[in-house]
Amino acid sequence: MKNKNNILIVMADQLTAKALGCYGNTEVKSPHIDRLADEGVLFESSYCSSPLCTPARYAFMTGQNISQCGGYDNAAYMPATMPTFAHYMRLMGYKTCLSGKMHFVGADQLHGFEDRLTTDIYPADFGWIPDWTNPHERIDLWYHNMSSIKQAGVASITNQFAYDDEVGAQSMRAIYDHARSEDERPLCLVTSFIHPHDPYATRQKYWDLYSDVDISLPSVTRPGADQQDAHNRRLEKVIALDAVDVSDEDIINARRAYYGNISYIDEWLGRLRTTLDDCGMGEDTTIIFTSDHGDMLGEFGLWYKMSFREWSCRTPMIVHRPNRFASGRVDPPVAQVDVLPSLIDIAHEGTGAARPDAIDPLSGRSLVALCDGDESNDPGFCVSEYLAEGTAAPMLMMRRDKYKFITCPTDPDQLFNLEDDPHELNNLASETSDLLLNFQQQAADYWDVEAVQQKVIMSQQRRRSVHAALRIGRYQGWDFNPQRDASEEYTRSHMDLTRFDITSRFPRPAPFKPKWR
Repeated sequence: MKNKNNILIVMADQLTAKALGCYGNTEVKSPHIDRLADEGVLFESSYCSSPLCTPARYAFMTGQNISQCGGYDNAAYMPATMPTFAHYMRLMGYKTCLSGKMHFVGADQLHGFEDRLTTDIYPADFGWIPDWTNPHERIDLWYHNMSSIKQAGVASITNQFAYDDEVGAQSMRAIYDHARSEDERPLCLVTSFIHPHDPYATRQKYWDLYSDVDISLPSVTRPGADQQDAHNRRLEKVIALDAVDVSDEDIINARRAYYGNISYIDEWLGRLRTTLDDCGMGEDTTIIFTSDHGDMLGEFGLWYKMSFREWSCRTPMIVHRPNRFASGRVDPPVAQVDVLPSLIDIAHEGTGAARPDAIDPLSGRSLVALCDGDESNDPGFCVSEYLAEGTAAPMLMMRRDKYKFITCPTDPDQLFNLEDDPHELNNLASETSDLLLNFQQQAADYWDVEAVQQKVIMSQQRRRSVHAALRIGRYQGWDFNPQRDASEEYTRSHMDLTRFDITSRFPRPAPFKPKWR
């Protein structure tokens, strides 16, 4: 079984679908991702369930929207009783393993994963809590600023490269270890990189890949203060946009480094696929490639995420299993909450294991029917929520067919026809229409805005008080510390040397039968 029905999820960080060749970008060099898309099922309109790291990942892991699971911001706490797809996969007979970032906050740093191979790159405590009671305050300790753009360029090593080099190497090792182990369970491995997340610094080899590329400036320049929408104006302050002057050269350098880091992730995807092939697992492993959210990359003058604009909230979603799904492209909008029910269906179909009952109500739906080309019963609809810094009230995005609707009680509504207006310049909500009224009613039915707002504020205040207390006296962090037992690694005197050399090899060598035994 271990060479069959395996699942590999490769997650990038802050990778917008707008920056991949398979999604129409002609400047980025991502041949392995493009090949995966050519052979697999590409979702044209895949959205993050929240355009921020931890909230997006909690939705991805739980199959619940963030107002339901409590994943409001980058210091949101996930209780150990919250079921994730790792729990469901274990119930269905899988070995579950995480290599890389998932930005879990709290004492439980596994959340259903049997093995975790690296620590996280970001803190596991309550240090990064926004304050909706004081929304205009910039928290310089951890807010984004413009240093990433002004300092974009080449670096041999960064915090991010040190991390992702380990994430990739540990993932390859996990595949090799699984292939040569005596564990007959299929493997569900999540490999989660930090790149191409800022800072926009890349290695020389990836910078040089783009020496002959005419990198485009943003399609939409920064609007005047009276033309920028309300949320964008807040984000300008969040990232301290006006603290520096940004030149065209700065923008191009930042984009070039970002593209270089996509090529770095692309290279790792190629290595992982080669490793699967080397271990006889390539033909029967479902690969899902995605990201937690996107990056504005200078569009509308903005950088990073936290926005419902397409560059920020559109993510890649590719499902690859050629011996099961024909290659193709899917139009209906989907979101990260759809991953968990999809994994359950994939695991059930592949292993015959019974589908476990949902422990909590799920916000998403399985994407397997869409992978099969069947849109007949699909809702053609998804939502994304934002409940973190840069706002002081719940924000909701709804995507239905070609329309995107954005609403927040402190801001004018926005409605865009993405087919006719891909750059989101013509706000159809400026005039009342039946379409607008329908979206507004659907949003009102979706959640109680005031109740959600109070729940978020209460959570922020509770976590801030606990964090303040835990910072007095001896501090005990929750950051994951990978465990190793060197006494069971490589060659040790209590092992049968010949047997261990055989069992640690893949493929297994021919049987060894000495005459004297």
